[in-house]
Amino acid sequence: MEVVAVGLWLLAFLGLGALALPLAAWVLGDLDHAGFAIPIALVVLAIVGHLVGHVAFVLPALIAGLAAVGALSALAARRTDYDYGTDLRESWEFALVFVVAFLLIVLLRALDPAAAPLPLAIGEKFLDFGLLNTLDRAGRLPPEDMWFAGESVRYHYGGHLITTLVATLTGTEPALAYNLGLAGFYATLVTAAYGLAGSIARPYDVSQRIAAGLGAFFVGLAANLEPFGRVLVWLAPDSVADTIAGWFSLDERALGWSPGDFGYFDASRVIPIDPTAGDSPAAATEFPLFAWLNGDLHAHMMVQPFMLLAAGVLLAAWRGSTTRRRRVLFGALVPVVGVIGLVDLWSFPVVLGLTGVVVFALPGEPLIPWPDAVKAGGRVGRELQSLLTAVCVAFAVLVGALGLTLPYWLLVVAGGAGGSVQFWEPWTPLSPLLVVHGAFLLAIGVFLARMVTTHAPTVRERAGRVSTSLVFLLGVAGVAVTAILGAPALGLVAPLLLACWWLLRTVDEPPFELALVAAGAGLILLVELVTIEGERFNVIFKPYVHVWLFWSVATAVVLPRLAGATPSPPSVDTRRLRQHGAMIAVLLVVVTGVYAGLAVAHHLDDGPQTTGNGPTLDATAYLESEYPEEAEAIRWIDEREGQPTLLTAAPGSYYWDPDDGEGATAPASLTGVPTVLGWFHERQYRGDDPYETRLDAVETMYTGNASQQTALFDEYGVDYVYVGPAERNRYGSITVGDHDTVTVAHRSGSVTIYEVSR
Repeated sequence: MEVVAVGLWLLAFLGLGALALPLAAWVLGDLDHAGFAIPIALVVLAIVGHLVGHVAFVLPALIAGLAAVGALSALAARRTDYDYGTDLRESWEFALVFVVAFLLIVLLRALDPAAAPLPLAIGEKFLDFGLLNTLDRAGRLPPEDMWFAGESVRYHYGGHLITTLVATLTGTEPALAYNLGLAGFYATLVTAAYGLAGSIARPYDVSQRIAAGLGAFFVGLAANLEPFGRVLVWLAPDSVADTIAGWFSLDERALGWSPGDFGYFDASRVIPIDPTAGDSPAAATEFPLFAWLNGDLHAHMMVQPFMLLAAGVLLAAWRGSTTRRRRVLFGALVPVVGVIGLVDLWSFPVVLGLTGVVVFALPGEPLIPWPDAVKAGGRVGRELQSLLTAVCVAFAVLVGALGLTLPYWLLVVAGGAGGSVQFWEPWTPLSPLLVVHGAFLLAIGVFLARMVTTHAPTVRERAGRVSTSLVFLLGVAGVAVTAILGAPALGLVAPLLLACWWLLRTVDEPPFELALVAAGAGLILLVELVTIEGERFNVIFKPYVHVWLFWSVATAVVLPRLAGATPSPPSVDTRRLRQHGAMIAVLLVVVTGVYAGLAVAHHLDDGPQTTGNGPTLDATAYLESEYPEEAEAIRWIDEREGQPTLLTAAPGSYYWDPDDGEGATAPASLTGVPTVLGWFHERQYRGDDPYETRLDAVETMYTGNASQQTALFDEYGVDYVYVGPAERNRYGSITVGDHDTVTVAHRSGSVTIYEVSR
């Protein structure tokens, strides 16, 4: 395995974090800023690298980004009474968390490193690896689309940009940077979760390290209840196994399941896309460990550490003075939100929503000095004032984030195709909702019930002592009623939203975790009510990623508080409360940790996969063993300088199977050399007419006469024509080599590559 590259990437990430420590301390104040130093460094690197990259990319963008991180940290150190040596020594704990998380993914990816499509791998690895390759070749931004030669990409590429900059810093080729980038983003995420959970828990009378450790566990290793359900069915007597399988939304295959049959993919597909369709496929309801086992270097994964950084910045605002709040929200939060939009467009509205929720719930003086007419009106007036403040702040952050990343929005997003927002009528059944959210709901529900019974003197005066159990059971009854009425999600999240709102307005020093709970509940309800035409899969998938993050961190803080008998309702035996809280904590760690135990064990038992020669981080190591007839030709293309234009069969798909003529996008995706038309995703990105025009042109260039081919070669700037199994299978009689404008440039295996003369 590539030990030197692993060491260089570890040094690069830790070095960036060390360089950004003064800046992190300046932004986050008394929070555990070391947990956020690496994502803060990456934010500055991405913002500056993106802007400079439109003039010159890659090395100039990297140098400018590193200089900006250093300059901002130097400024922060001068503006504060900062002791760099002490801070660096005290950051060992977060560095250790990062190293352990990084090496875990290095180990897992070394056994299954292939950036390949079906049938070798599942997911969109060709998209992700292609973006990484085209950025590596790009002289300027935006990068050229490897599947639509001559045009810029129509996809959020910020995470791949960051990976490319770190790869340049370490002198790493894309084939290694793909898996090392995965390890880096995972470790950054887990370390940020460790820092955020510990920071939230700091004011409470609980162990900060336990909260931080639970944050790292729930974000980095925990899973939903689907694997636990399979284990229960396996252990249960035959007479009740079928019933348990129904509770956990498991199909009939679960009845004959045993741990030896474990598959890592099943737990990620629980929520049906359309509950009214009996055979509806399931949308992705991913959790980080699944995503990193699957191994796509995808936008929804790379954005997650920055979402937790945004939550950390909002926590700093929550605990700061009014003046500091304004500086943090309009200074530090703006670039973080800008990078979130650059990395994953789907997450952009989510972080703005989180901002709105936190600002709406901010305790203390209002951020905006509204006129008396707005302030009037008692409780309703105050709520209106909070709502207007939240909207204004979120809008200001939006404008600032757009301004910092304006070239991306003008040159990439503005040209993409979109879909209309629509009302979604079917409601998700209760069972899959509980499988996905049930573990967190148990902890959060008990915590809110305790909070309500602790801070409800009026209710106690009128109705006598109200127990936590009664409040919790009332919530369960509400869920049951709404499930019978056909809207179970409403019963699950409405009580959470109402309880959070009431507590945020009632408690003297409201806990920040309530804002995370409310944000997650709001996302679930929004997903149930709204969809985007043709995007129902993603409408469930992308928001649910952040529900997992918000509720993981909230649960990590809630569990130690429950085990410590805080909050504690009056006249209740705190020893019994501590016992119950500890039991809940142990239970949730066990049931959500089943997946990690099974998945990691099976991954290690399977040994090296699709590599041909043992553990490696080379994402293309499978070529010679799995596709020997095309491997040498693809390596030859990869050696070409710059970004010449390649012609391959179109359209491509999620498969690379030469026997069936699939794999047309492999040369472009694996090298970054753009093809005239690649995967069918380009229809989604650019619309039907441009897609169909190129599709017809590609066929003509392979099968037309010499004059047609020459004209189209000139129109699309074709430099090389790839003729392999997919092309022969799709077009039959290929005429491209029958005239003098092309010559054979390379021939190996079952591939001939022609060079086009100008």
